[in-house]
Amino acid sequence: MRIKTKVRRAFKRFMEVERALLSAKTNERSLTHRLAIQVERLFPQYDVDCEYNRDGNIPKRLDAFRRPSVPSDDTDGVTVYPDIIVHRRGQRANIVVIEAKLSSNNLPCVLPQTCHCDRCKLRAYRAEFGYAYAFYVVFPVGRKLSAYSGASIGEYVEEIE
Repeated sequence: MRIKTKVRRAFKRFMEVERALLSAKTNERSLTHRLAIQVERLFPQYDVDCEYNRDGNIPKRLDAFRRPSVPSDDTDGVTVYPDIIVHRRGQRANIVVIEAKLSSNNLPCVLPQTCHCDRCKLRAYRAEFGYAYAFYVVFPVGRKLSAYSGASIGEYVEEIE
């Protein structure tokens, strides 16, 4: 099964079993954890982690997000915590990275590849850490949840090249 198909299938299953969490407007971290459980079921040969901030044994940093004009103790780049990753711990086998937002907090990318939004962060993960696939996931809440249908999954799971 293709990677994109697996991620979409995990999201569909998440939507089937976790709708109550979305209705309750649960915290994004709770939602990404529950999505990661579904992802893990489809990637049994890999490690699936939430907010995993290690590149081997050192903190994961994105040089592309370093802002030289802002003083920081983080001189090697900005430490990042991807919402969900599919990888092999301790190796450079980075398969999938996922960033997620609630539909009520889903802002468009204003300056593609130069701003610091989640979509640009996903592009940087691919470039700097070699993730084969990156996905931006939108959790539908409020009216978006009421309008959600499994047929419109492309609106909620976007592959970032």
